[in-house]
Amino acid sequence: MGSQQAMGQMLLVLGGVILLVGAFLYFGGGFGALGKLPGDIRVEGKGGVFYAPIATSIIISLILTVLLNLFLFLRSR
Repeated sequence: MGSQQAMGQMLLVLGGVILLVGAFLYFGGGFGALGKLPGDIRVEGKGGVFYAPIATSIIISLILTVLLNLFLFLRSR
């Protein structure tokens, strides 16, 4: 498969995943405790709200890393 075809296939899959996640969130779904974990920082003041989802970012990064490595391992076989 050519590199342009592989890139196109990857973009289609990524777009499909983004579409599914967006539809899930739009129609009332949620991710439970993600965004409200103990390591997430939220500071409210007069001028607004500062939110830094540090623990959530780490967990999402770990999950995506495992899934990507699994996908690449299965694809290389």
